[in-house]
Amino acid sequence: MSSPTTYELFAVKYAHHDRPAVDNFVFRDDVHDGPGPLDFFVWVAKSAERTFVIDTGFSEETGRRRERAILRDPKAGLAAIGIDAGQVEDVIITHLHYDHVGNFEIFPRATFHLQDREMAYATGRYMGHQRLRMPFDVENVTGMVRELYRGRVAFHDGDEEIASGLSLHLVGGHSHGLQFVRVHTARGWVVVASDAAHFYAHMASGNPFPIVLHVGEMLEGHRKCRRFAASAQHIVPGHDPLVMQRYPAPSPELEGIAVRLDVAPGNG
Repeated sequence: MSSPTTYELFAVKYAHHDRPAVDNFVFRDDVHDGPGPLDFFVWVAKSAERTFVIDTGFSEETGRRRERAILRDPKAGLAAIGIDAGQVEDVIITHLHYDHVGNFEIFPRATFHLQDREMAYATGRYMGHQRLRMPFDVENVTGMVRELYRGRVAFHDGDEEIASGLSLHLVGGHSHGLQFVRVHTARGWVVVASDAAHFYAHMASGNPFPIVLHVGEMLEGHRKCRRFAASAQHIVPGHDPLVMQRYPAPSPELEGIAVRLDVAPGNG
């Protein structure tokens, strides 16, 4: 049996949001006091044969409307690490919340990989509840429907290897069809958790993020991330500023813009 393909793996930071830590946990306590800022990322898994972009980020207009500070548009962030969005053929959408999907126009050649369950959720009866539809933007959801009618959406039903060394894993919880991405790298199997765990502290404490459809699924998702990663040090949360501190930039010029996830983290 041949060895899995090995990928370079990057996180590209494109936006930031300051908020108190108490807003980041379902169960209130005295431990999580003080600031709790969010970073926003897109990720890239790149091999000699194929490039996958994971999530697409939000636009400047969305950032203004939702009071999130966009630092650079995702297209520019990808270009900074040598990725031409216009040439990308595979984009994985972990879920359809506003900060993970959009910017369709910068990926004119891409197929979008999405879980069946997520499209059903974002277009179904639960969106009749304001609290549940709050993290979605209707233009992004209808945009994905348009891409479907253009023949550019690949649906997945649960866990699936979509290329050698790269697989999708359904977890739900935060959103009904949330998936994480498992990537084979030079340091072993890395889990790009996306919002299966927003912060390292969510998995460490068992106290998850408060935007959640099903708390039990979210907690089981933490277990699933651990099961598919080579170790706890191989799980990359979706919004933790510590990611930018623990992992090295690809070059000095990219400090604060991108980090490499295919090398071991430091102690930041």
